[in-house]
Amino acid sequence: MKKQRATKPNAPHRTGRMQPVAAALPKITAKAIGKRGFAEASLITDWASIVGPELAAVSQPTKLSFTPGERTGGTLSINVQGGVATELQHLEPVVVERINSHFGYGAVSRLRLVHAPSHRPPPRGRAKSNIPKPLNQTQRKALDELLRDVEDNDIRDALARLGGAIFKQDSSVKKS
Repeated sequence: MKKQRATKPNAPHRTGRMQPVAAALPKITAKAIGKRGFAEASLITDWASIVGPELAAVSQPTKLSFTPGERTGGTLSINVQGGVATELQHLEPVVVERINSHFGYGAVSRLRLVHAPSHRPPPRGRAKSNIPKPLNQTQRKALDELLRDVEDNDIRDALARLGGAIFKQDSSVKKS
């Protein structure tokens, strides 16, 4: 006669197949994130969508603290870099509103800004330059030809900038 093993009542159910890591992640990180006052990890993971990619690149939420016995009206500590603290201080009402709409209730009432480096790793790869490359000679001639009948200088300049941007994106224009 075979003995049956006693299973624990809270033991995870084994399915016999692989599960995505994302399915287990909330259980794995709950204890560590809970120590920082984050009831939900979504504030950290969705930070870029809450405050925007520009602010998210130079700021990071670190702790959400409440008065004892409360789960509303908390203070969110945010690590910020450089002069972003001033900008974030001016945007505090908007950021608090976005955070609370993310949670669906008034979880945060104020921000505490800490001048410290973000814990985010620096982006990999070479940084892209924001300086546009000038048009080549063929593109410049084609654009001048298109705009030769425009009499107003301001309108011609605006159309030249627009045309230049279009030429830069258009791969059908030959580059010399």
